[in-house]
Amino acid sequence: MTNSTAPATPTTGANDRGRAFAIGVALNTAFVALEVFYGLQADSLALLADAGHNLSDVLGLVVAWAGFLVARRPPSDSHTYGLQRGSILAALANAVLLLLAVGGLTWGAIDRLVTPTPIAGATVIWVAGAGVVINTATALLFLRGRGEDLNIRGAFLHMAADALVSLGVMVAGALYLWQGWLWIDPVISLAIGVVILAGTWSLLRQSLHLSLDGVPESVRLAEVRKYLTGLPGVSGVHDLHVWSLGTSEVAMTVHLNVAPELAREELLRRISEELRRRFGVGHVTVQLEAGSGACPSGLGEHVPVNVLGESQ
Repeated sequence: MTNSTAPATPTTGANDRGRAFAIGVALNTAFVALEVFYGLQADSLALLADAGHNLSDVLGLVVAWAGFLVARRPPSDSHTYGLQRGSILAALANAVLLLLAVGGLTWGAIDRLVTPTPIAGATVIWVAGAGVVINTATALLFLRGRGEDLNIRGAFLHMAADALVSLGVMVAGALYLWQGWLWIDPVISLAIGVVILAGTWSLLRQSLHLSLDGVPESVRLAEVRKYLTGLPGVSGVHDLHVWSLGTSEVAMTVHLNVAPELAREELLRRISEELRRRFGVGHVTVQLEAGSGACPSGLGEHVPVNVLGESQ
């Protein structure tokens, strides 16, 4: 049996992400307070709706931050893979929070369409402009890690969407000052809801998929199976399973039927390296079985050999 090294200790990159969450939460909490105050002063539903959305994003950032911290805890006797699944649950909670925010925003916008109310356009414009700056700055904090971690991607998408939403609120204020349209504020609010919903759907679908041990979208199972069956000396592949340990860690187990004379250590090393490089699978367990027949139950003559890839 050949095992990898123990899970890596927190890296500089992980510490940078922790600081990004702290800065993002602080900036957006201050901005929510600013929007609520001036939204009430200006009697702007778009501004208050954006404040409610940003409050849900503050909560979402806190949840994502908690998931990030929990996922870094080392394995234990009770949780042998650690608590990496916490980051998946955090991403799922983020998606649900955003859907609730869309519901509240839509309800308020419909009510305001029925009963139009004047707003202080100038106040709306400059407060929303501050939101564009703050949300863009926060999104940039998560720019680098968005491609490799669904939890980080969720934080990035929320903040990037918020920047666009704040821009929409600025447009509502400008159009109101220009044309005096009372309906523009709730209409922009509804448009904000559509933007949030569009950005949330993918996050909800992926996080729910991963929480049910679905194959990560980054891994094409058919390509993995094709690679394994094409290896010299491999005559059968069965019990192939791929799932996510967390939002950035992928695990795989498989049974391979191989010729008895095959150089097993070399094959295992090659499989581990190739799966990590080509498919992003960092934790691999391979069981080699002598013979050519498939053995889904794991019974029969076999040589159990495990290879665990390092966490990335």
